[in-house]
Amino acid sequence: MGIFLAFRNFLQEPRLKSIDPNSDELLTVHLKVLNEKQMLRNVFAEFYQQCITLDKQYFGISKGARVEIGAGVSFFKKSFPEILSTDIKNANHLDLVVDAQQMPFEDKSIRAIYGINCFHHLPDPDKFFKELVRVLDNAGGCVLIEPFYGFAASRFYKKLFDSETFDPAQKFWKNETQGFMVGANQALSYIVFKRDKILFEKLYPNLEIVLQKPLNNYLRYLFSGGLNFRQVLPAFFSPFIFLIELLLYPINSVFALHQVIVIRKK
Repeated sequence: MGIFLAFRNFLQEPRLKSIDPNSDELLTVHLKVLNEKQMLRNVFAEFYQQCITLDKQYFGISKGARVEIGAGVSFFKKSFPEILSTDIKNANHLDLVVDAQQMPFEDKSIRAIYGINCFHHLPDPDKFFKELVRVLDNAGGCVLIEPFYGFAASRFYKKLFDSETFDPAQKFWKNETQGFMVGANQALSYIVFKRDKILFEKLYPNLEIVLQKPLNNYLRYLFSGGLNFRQVLPAFFSPFIFLIELLLYPINSVFALHQVIVIRKK
């Protein structure tokens, strides 16, 4: 066993070791972990604010509801009560069970759809994009926060999970997974929006990619341990880590772990 894998296994959240990733129990444990980690909560709060800011910037004239897909243990709605929080799994803190590939919303009834670390779990992205075209109001759009593909991220994600891959060479977008949480390719956003961008534009002429950029809260995300690993540094280090992230901003694309993609309906 390599040093990285041994260290990864040591840091793995003990409460998750015997849990099936596709089970509803995963949400229960993730919720407990999130409530215990202020550093991680701050990172997610920044994700939510990023979604709202980009919504206002790019979907300004659109009308309709705002929907979070793949919400999981999200507290997006607590900060922005108008958000409809949904997931493929049922949970008491969520508003609705929604499959993002077959949404229960009327045509042109949605202003914005937000997805944080969920797009790469979709077995068939084509169905999702067709649903975007159907449910989004004119000039409405979708904000996705997904694993990045830079130097650090492409190496980090390859070894992070046994249940997920990071394969930028995957030929097709569709992935015959063993469920939404197992077998996902964390490089899917790179494949669709970077490698195959021309194909995306050809297949969905009513959708346009208006923004793609790496995010710079990677150190706090890493040291918090995320939802699946133990926290490495206490929360009181957050201001110092944030300062380091700011200083490293010029080389953000080298170390970033997440990116944001904004898709707008023409």
